[in-house]
Amino acid sequence: MAHCGGSSVEPSAKTQAPPPGSDSIMPGQRSSVDQSMKPVLFEIFGELWTVQSRLGQGVSASVYQVSSDRATTAAVKEFQADTQGGDYGFHKERSVLEDIQGHQGHKNIVTLYGVFTNHGCMGSATRCLLLELLDVSVSELLVRGSSGSQAGRPQQGHSMWMVQHCARDILEALAFLHREGYVHADLKPRNILWSADDECFKLIDFGLSFKEGNQDVKYIQTDGYRAPEAELQNSLAQAGLELDSGCTAGVDLWSLGIILLEMLSGIKLKDTVRSKEWKENCAAIVDHIFANNSLVCPAIPVYHLRDLIKSMLLNDPKQRCTADTALLNPFFSIPFAPHIEDLVLLPSPVLRLLNLIDDSHLHNEEEYEDILDDMKEECQKYGSVVSLLIPKENPGKGQVFVEYANSSDSKEAQRLLTGRTFDGKFVVATFYPLSAYKRGYLYQTVQ
Repeated sequence: MAHCGGSSVEPSAKTQAPPPGSDSIMPGQRSSVDQSMKPVLFEIFGELWTVQSRLGQGVSASVYQVSSDRATTAAVKEFQADTQGGDYGFHKERSVLEDIQGHQGHKNIVTLYGVFTNHGCMGSATRCLLLELLDVSVSELLVRGSSGSQAGRPQQGHSMWMVQHCARDILEALAFLHREGYVHADLKPRNILWSADDECFKLIDFGLSFKEGNQDVKYIQTDGYRAPEAELQNSLAQAGLELDSGCTAGVDLWSLGIILLEMLSGIKLKDTVRSKEWKENCAAIVDHIFANNSLVCPAIPVYHLRDLIKSMLLNDPKQRCTADTALLNPFFSIPFAPHIEDLVLLPSPVLRLLNLIDDSHLHNEEEYEDILDDMKEECQKYGSVVSLLIPKENPGKGQVFVEYANSSDSKEAQRLLTGRTFDGKFVVATFYPLSAYKRGYLYQTVQ
């Protein structure tokens, strides 16, 4: 159905139009646009934006990937009008994000570009948020990580590098949020997304957030990631009883502790945290999970992470660590290297090509220059190449590092180059951290 009507735009406090070339992905799986999908177009900031895919759908809102004629991409979160609290959710999320950005925002929290009302063909009007477009969610990483594990490798979870990266990014987001007086109140893997261009994890979905000491939502957090005090409050509210259970910022730390445990183990813990054994002694179960993990990686000092997670999962919220104190844990001072699987899962503007160049080519200057020119010409077919590096010595000897102008180009190149053959060799293409590449730091990647 064609778009009709228009939109009234309300620029958000201290928001901005999305940057040209912004190309990360919001929650959920990509899916091709269905003919029955509504809307097909949004009119935003005086221009038409095409709906490319539906990225997620909940009870009160749907999320779409949209693009403008300027090749700018973003996400639109459209709230259902007066259905299951949709209007309330819009006002709640808008107010929280505008307040956060009024205090300069935070690199680990999704950016709100603006708000608008979409007027549909049948006279209906829906409230919408125009948001930064992000990439893969931790929920998707958990699925891909376990299904993509190598045969014979007992560990199904993610590497310590990945867990550390996510933990640090989200703790920094929470530390900022809690200093501003907010509780997120719905921390779960689907609400943590990777930003390919900013090379970090970001927190999304503030529909249940509240100011600490001024909780206006009784049913908070998602089953499986719900702190004991929130579980008690929800149960009492269901029974029609009013009791201030004192849900504080500590509920966010509990949720993050469960998420990190799932990332490490590769196991969904929903049934575990419902069990009698967990409620009686969750610390023993955490110890058991880490004991199993240490058999696979005995050299890795996982006890710092274990102690960090246990400090997040204390039943008494007053005894739980805060986001600020958690960031001081020795776990964050340990330098971990990424696994190859990590660099396949987390897009960045830099692509690394393996299995292409023989050592003999690196020591003949004329051949080396020819290879540089050939590789640059080939890689420019997929996007704008900023720089290209082929180290002659370890680390990184013979690998090809290609920096693209944005992650959209690098993702397209990775998709089209993987599995291709050059001189009878199969190409292996992974992403590579932009910050490490810029510093000239080439990981000896863990296989």
